[in-house]
Amino acid sequence: MRVLVTGGYGFIGSFVAERFSKEGYEVSIMDNLSSGNKRNVDFKHKSYILSIEERNCEEIFRNNRFDVVIHLAAQVSVANSIENPRQDTKSNVLGLSNMLVLSHKYGVKKFIFASSAAVYGMNDRLPLPESAPCSPISPYGINKMVGETYCSKWQEMYGLETLCFRFSNVYGPRQEIRGEGGVVSLFMERAREGKELTVFGDGGQTRDFIYVEDVADAIYRASYSDLSGVYNLSTNTEHSVNDLIDSLRGLQDIGPVSYRESRQGDIYRSALDNTRIGNDLEWAPKYSFQEGLQRTYEWFKNERAAEVKIAKPKNERPSFFALAVKAAIPFAENALAFALTVWLTFAIEDTSYNFIDIKLFYIIIIGIVYGNRQSIAAAALSGLLYTYQLLENGYDLISLFYGTDLFFQIAVYLFVGLVVGYSIDRRTRAAKSKEQQLAALQEKYTFLNEVYEETRVVKEELQQQIMNNGDSFGKIYSVTKELESLEPEKIFTSTVSVLESIMKSRSVTIYTVNKYKSYLRLAARSSGKDFESPKSIKVEDCPYIKKLLESNKVYVNKELEGNSPLLSAPVVSNGEVVAVVSLHGLKFDNFSLYYQNLFKITIDLISSSLSRALSYVEATGSQRYLEGSQVLKPEVFADILATKRLASSKHGVEFVLLSAGSADAALPELANHIFRSLRETDYLGLGHDGQLLVLLSNSGQQDAAYVLERFELNDIKLNFVKEDLSYA
Repeated sequence: MRVLVTGGYGFIGSFVAERFSKEGYEVSIMDNLSSGNKRNVDFKHKSYILSIEERNCEEIFRNNRFDVVIHLAAQVSVANSIENPRQDTKSNVLGLSNMLVLSHKYGVKKFIFASSAAVYGMNDRLPLPESAPCSPISPYGINKMVGETYCSKWQEMYGLETLCFRFSNVYGPRQEIRGEGGVVSLFMERAREGKELTVFGDGGQTRDFIYVEDVADAIYRASYSDLSGVYNLSTNTEHSVNDLIDSLRGLQDIGPVSYRESRQGDIYRSALDNTRIGNDLEWAPKYSFQEGLQRTYEWFKNERAAEVKIAKPKNERPSFFALAVKAAIPFAENALAFALTVWLTFAIEDTSYNFIDIKLFYIIIIGIVYGNRQSIAAAALSGLLYTYQLLENGYDLISLFYGTDLFFQIAVYLFVGLVVGYSIDRRTRAAKSKEQQLAALQEKYTFLNEVYEETRVVKEELQQQIMNNGDSFGKIYSVTKELESLEPEKIFTSTVSVLESIMKSRSVTIYTVNKYKSYLRLAARSSGKDFESPKSIKVEDCPYIKKLLESNKVYVNKELEGNSPLLSAPVVSNGEVVAVVSLHGLKFDNFSLYYQNLFKITIDLISSSLSRALSYVEATGSQRYLEGSQVLKPEVFADILATKRLASSKHGVEFVLLSAGSADAALPELANHIFRSLRETDYLGLGHDGQLLVLLSNSGQQDAAYVLERFELNDIKLNFVKEDLSYA
C-alpha cells in the first residue's frame, strides 16, 4: 500500500508518516519545509521537496499511484492568516484543490483532510458536536471550512472518498513554538530555560488538548475504514491554562508567571465532542493529558536540548545606499567615457583625422555596454559637445538654429543611439528570457531526474524482492517452472519439490485417484526420515478425502485432527479429480490464511500443468504405444523410468522393475495379459534391449513378491531386473 503524507516533515505529519511506515506502508512525503524539518523523519521514505500547489506534483502522483493521501500541509498560523490572507488562501485552498484534482485523476482510494476547530469560531455550547454551526473568525478558519466543502463536493461529484478531521489543540514532541496548540510547547520551552510564563487573561481559558500520537492513530485507522464526511478529533475534555501550568510544576521548577489582559478575539472555552468518531471508528484517545505532557516533557528535556539549531539564511534586503551606488555606476561610467571623448576630440590636432567622429564611437560603445537608456544620454551629450565645437569655430548661438548642420548631426547621434540601444536591449531581453526558460527547464529536469532515479531505485528493490522473497510470485514462477513437462510422472515428482520449496514443508504427499474414486495410490512423497505415508488409501476410511472429492475444494484441518493432513487439495483435470496433494506438517506460524491461499494458487498451477500433460498423453496415444498393444515404446518407457529413478534419489519413492523376457511374435497377447493385471499407476513397456519390462510404482521387493505370485498363477513368469535392485 502506498500513502502520501503532505506536510510529512511537520509536527503532526511526521508522526502520521511514522505510523504508516511502522504498519508496512510505502510512505512518500511532500513538504516545502516552510515549517517542517527533515530531522523529524528517520525511517525509509520517498521525499519530495515542493509546495502542494505546484504543477510538478502531478509527476509524483503519476509515478506512484497512491492508495491513500493524508493532506496535512497547510499554513497553520491564525495570526499569519490575518496578516496575509492571500498566502493563507494559496496554501490552504489552492493547494488542497490541486491535491484533490490529482487524487481523483490518479485513482486515490481515500483522501483524508486535516481541518480545525477554528471552523466553529465563537460558540459557548460545549462540547461542540459536528452539527454545531460554523462561524469562523479568521481567514485560517474560513479556508479550513472551504476545504471541507471542497472535500465534500469532490466526493459528491467525482466519487473520491474523502474524510475531514477537525483537530482540537494538538500537542506533543517535535512541535514548534507557533501555530495552534503551541501554548504547550511554548510553556515547556520557556520553563526549561527558566523564563517567565506569560498568560493572556486570568488563566481560566480552556482548550481540548489531544496528544499527537492519538491523532496519528485515528488517521491510520480511518485510512482503511469506510468513514467519510466530517469528524471531530479530540479528547472531549477541557483543560485550562492554569491546569497546564500546575502540571508543568509537577514536572520541573518553573519561572514566574505573569497575567496580562486577554487578547481580542481569543476564545475563552473550547472543547469538541468526539462521540461520533468513538462510535463509528471504535477509537478513543490512548494518552491522558498528564501522560501526554510527561512524554512531551521528556522529549523537550532530552531531544530538544541536544538538537543543533541550524539558522536559516536570512534574505536581507540591500540597503538604500547599496541600491543608489548600483544605480549610479552606469551614469558614472558614462560620464567618464564622455570625458575621454572630449579629451580625444580636442587633443587630436592632425586635420587628416577630422573625418573620424569620435562621438559616434562613444555612443555606439555606451549603447552596446548599457543599452538604450545610456545610449540616448550619450547621444544628448554628444550633441552638446558638437554644439560647443561649432561655437568654438566661430558660429554664434543664433546662427546655429538657422542652419541644418546642428540638427542633422544631432539627429544622426540620436538615430545611432536609438538603433544601437534598442538592438542591445532587445538582445538582452531575449537572453534573459532564454535564461529564465533554461532555469525553468533545468529545475524541471532536476525534479524529473530525481523522480526517475527514485523510481529506478524502487524498481531495482522490487526486482530483488521479487527474486529473493521466498513466497513471492517471482519465486513461485521460478519454482513452478519445474512443472513444465508433458509427462505426468515428471509432474508428480516435481509437485513434491515445488510444494516443499513454496510451503516450507518436508511432509508432502501426492496420491493418484482411481477412476472409481474408491482408492488413492501414492504417486510421490517427501523423503523425510520421520515421515511415513501409506502406499494406498481407501476413500471410505478417510472422511476428509471423501468430502474433498465431492466438493473439489481445499481441505483445511482447523480442528488439528491427528489422523488428517493440515492442508489437502484436489488436482483437477477436465473437471475430474485425478490426484490429491496433502501437506502433513507445517510450521505453526505458516498455518495461516496467507499460506492457505498460497497453497491453493500453487495447486491451481499444478492442476493446469497436469491437465495439459494428460491431454497430451491422450492426444499422442498412438505415438506412445506399440501398434496394436498397450506396450510403451522404448523411448517413452525410458523417460518414465528416468523420472522414477529421480524420484527415488530425491524423495526415496520406491519402484521395482521386472522383466517378462525378450519380446517375440506372441508379444501382443502376452502384453495384453500382463496389462490387465497391472494397477493404474504401473507401466508396461519395451526396453532398448528388446525386453518386455514392467514398472511397479511405489512398490518395494515385498510388494513385488506378491505381484510375482499373482502373475505365476496366470502362467506369467517375471524376474527382477538386477541393475535396478538398488532402487527397490
